[in-house]
Amino acid sequence: MQERDFFCNRDGLKIYVKEFMDLERKAEKIPAIILSHGFGGDSVGMEHYGRHLAQKGYACYCLDFCGGSLPGIGKSDGSSLTMTIESECEDLMTVLHTVQELPYIDKENISLLGCSQGGFVSGLVAAKCKEKISNLIMFFPALCIPDHARLGALGGASYDVQAVPEEIVCPGGMHISRRYHENVVNMDPFLEISKYKGRVLVIHGKKDDIVPYAYGVKAKQCYEEGQCKLISVEDAGHGFNEQQDESAMVAVEHFLNHKRELLTIQVIVTGYEVRQEREGYKEAAVYFTGYCHQEDFKGCIIPEGVDIQTQYGDGPVKLRAEYTLVGTDRTGQKCCLHILNQKKGEYYKPEITTDSKELAFLEEKDLTAALEGFPGGLTVRIFG
Repeated sequence: MQERDFFCNRDGLKIYVKEFMDLERKAEKIPAIILSHGFGGDSVGMEHYGRHLAQKGYACYCLDFCGGSLPGIGKSDGSSLTMTIESECEDLMTVLHTVQELPYIDKENISLLGCSQGGFVSGLVAAKCKEKISNLIMFFPALCIPDHARLGALGGASYDVQAVPEEIVCPGGMHISRRYHENVVNMDPFLEISKYKGRVLVIHGKKDDIVPYAYGVKAKQCYEEGQCKLISVEDAGHGFNEQQDESAMVAVEHFLNHKRELLTIQVIVTGYEVRQEREGYKEAAVYFTGYCHQEDFKGCIIPEGVDIQTQYGDGPVKLRAEYTLVGTDRTGQKCCLHILNQKKGEYYKPEITTDSKELAFLEEKDLTAALEGFPGGLTVRIFG
């Protein structure tokens, strides 16, 4: 894995970029992903995504927006008092142009991935550079920013919109300018981002109290039918924990590979017992029920669902979940899905058998599952 630092120049300002890439692939044209941080953040907060996706064959570029980071972090030039949504769009377009010119990059396969304000900026840049962006991925995109400006609440601050101060002091340490406010106060973010006509993935937490989940729903609705996939994360706020991050990366990988989420199963834990426990070994059973309501299948987990969890010493806990769902397929025919899910190598690899002709394709597909815990249960996403 190669990690390389470099700078781009925009109007005399240096923009810091960190590249992650598998050196073995440098002889061929590599798809690229440019990753954008949120308000007050920096490239370091995006590096775990960059490293992960680089291991999957992408050249990844994490940038620091000019003036977009809290004091003491970020390696780009500029002050937060000169940073605006427009200036961050210009930064991202500068990095995009630089990445396009790298000789080992596939210019026809460049994606944008952004979190929060970086997601909003990525959406705007994708709309400005339509034909240059293959895929747009937004995690909890801050499409609320124009609304916050109209309320005098940018960055969590409180100010009079009839007399906007030259300097707006935000809780947490960011200071922004009246120009930032003026840049977005009259903007319709959904109209702007909808000008992008490529593939879109939005991943948003249902408990986000900074950018409410409703903004993610409205983002999906602003694009053309079938253009945008919205994944809701049940227990996530404004940001993801480690397990949610892992699930998000599985979703991103499958999205980029044009694979879809076939089943989303909500699991509700009903019981727990330790079956065996001796020195250096523990075996427990987790009992559960749950449901799935999607286009291909609607039904419930019958009560016999069980996850056998084993652990040797301080090693990892191994899971082996087996359960049956009873319901109807897309034609309305009654059917069953029997699922055995366990980890094989890096991923959970579910095996499905069914008595439905409509769903028989699930038996042949190479499936991958991602797990997201929430109080009292978890979400199981099955991709293929």
